[in-house]
Amino acid sequence: MKKENRDRILIFGSSGHTGVVIDIVERESKFDILGLIDPHRDPNEEFMGYKVIGNEEELQEIVLTHDVKGGIIAIGDNWLRKTVRDKILQNCPDFRFLACIHPSAQIGKDVAIGKGTVVMPGVSVNSGCVVHEHCILNTNSSLDHDSVMGDFSSLAPGATLGGNVGVGNFSVVSMGANVIHGKEIGEHSLIGAGSLVNKNVGDCSVWYGVPAKFVRRRQPGERYL
Repeated sequence: MKKENRDRILIFGSSGHTGVVIDIVERESKFDILGLIDPHRDPNEEFMGYKVIGNEEELQEIVLTHDVKGGIIAIGDNWLRKTVRDKILQNCPDFRFLACIHPSAQIGKDVAIGKGTVVMPGVSVNSGCVVHEHCILNTNSSLDHDSVMGDFSSLAPGATLGGNVGVGNFSVVSMGANVIHGKEIGEHSLIGAGSLVNKNVGDCSVWYGVPAKFVRRRQPGERYL
C-alpha cells in the first residue's frame, strides 16, 4: 500500500545487486517501490517481496498508469547499466532517475552526487567530491576529498581512493584496490582487485598488481563481472 506523501518508484533489474539497492531504498524510507522492471523474468515473478511488472517497452504505460515518479537502475555492470538507461529513455524520454544513499554512508560537505548513483553501506565520500550520474560506490569503499567519478563508473567493495583522484567514465576500481593521491584513471579502464595504483592510468586498459602495471587493452563494453 502506498504510504501518504511517499512517491512510487521502479527498480530496474532483479539480481543480487538489485537486492542491495532495494534494501537501501527501504532504509532511506523516501519512496515506495512499485515493482521491478526486468525483461528476463516472467511477469509477476517475485524477488525480495516485489513483483516484476513489465519491461522497458511497457514503461511509458506503467509510469502513466501508476503515477511513477522515477526509478533506479540496479545493475552492477557499468556498460550494461548504460545500455538499460538508453532503452529507458527511448521508451520514456522524461523518465526521472534517482540516487539512493544508504543511511550508514558518510557524505562530506560540498559533495555532489549525480542522478542514478547508488551509495552502499559504510561508504565514505569526503568533502568536495563530485560523483557523476549512474555510478556505484560499493560497500566500505572510500573516496577522499576533491575526487571525481565519471558517469557509469564504479568502486568495488573496499576500494580506497586518495584525494584529488579522477575516475573516468565507465571505469572500475575493483575490490580492495588502492589509488594514491592525485592520480587519474582514464575511461573504460579496469583496476584489478588488491592493486595499488601509483601512476596515471590511460583509457581502455587493464592494470593489476602492487604496484599496478599495465596488463592489456580492453574494449568499451567488455564484461568484467
